[in-house]
Amino acid sequence: MRGYALVRNPGPRLAEGLVTHIERQPVDYELGLKQHAGYVRALRESGWDPVSVPSAHDLPDAVFVEDAVVVCGRLAVLTRPGAPERRPEVGAVAETVRELGLRIAEIEAPGTLDGGDVLQNGETVYVGRSARTNDEGIAQLAAHLPDRRVAPVELRGVLHLKSAVTALPDGTLIGDPACVDLPDMLEPLEEAGSHVVVLAEDTVLMAASAPETRRMLENRGLNVISVDISEFEKLEGCVTCLSVLIR
Repeated sequence: MRGYALVRNPGPRLAEGLVTHIERQPVDYELGLKQHAGYVRALRESGWDPVSVPSAHDLPDAVFVEDAVVVCGRLAVLTRPGAPERRPEVGAVAETVRELGLRIAEIEAPGTLDGGDVLQNGETVYVGRSARTNDEGIAQLAAHLPDRRVAPVELRGVLHLKSAVTALPDGTLIGDPACVDLPDMLEPLEEAGSHVVVLAEDTVLMAASAPETRRMLENRGLNVISVDISEFEKLEGCVTCLSVLIR
């Protein structure tokens, strides 16, 4: 196994999850359960050992486990989500990463930080300055990561930094220039093509809703694993939101 993949099953109130930049659509909970199982299966088949955080039936957004913790090496930085109703999600995530033996640090008030705003790429940690992540949260994260370069990034019209840009295995950024200004970005052919999870040096996971970008990445020599996450995309979720990889 390459490491652990922290995941959290969707709860029955999934359809009540927060929506900020898109119009609310009906969410099929049963289909969401099947899609999440397929996502977890793809991680397992790619060499990652899924570790489930206990479900939270009263927390609609808890399935987006990435927002509750940032893992850098053996350090787990517990976040303080910018949406107050999401802060109770962190407790069970904290217990789970402690059980995995990670060191713990925390973002404290008045700082706010969502894990979806944090993109680690080599020695640089890009952090989106968003409605969910403030300057104090960014400063605290930088203090917890003294050996990394933490670079704040301005966003336009998206919920989180990784709603706009992620990184390929070779460090190339792939993202939407309408939403974020970063140098030398590869532009995807669909909005969902901005979102990849690096599973190995030659393999990425991405959403089935970006078939043209998938072909573009395959032409660059990458193995692309595609998963259908339509019910989570209706809640501004993407492939990065649904797991935290612990190498």
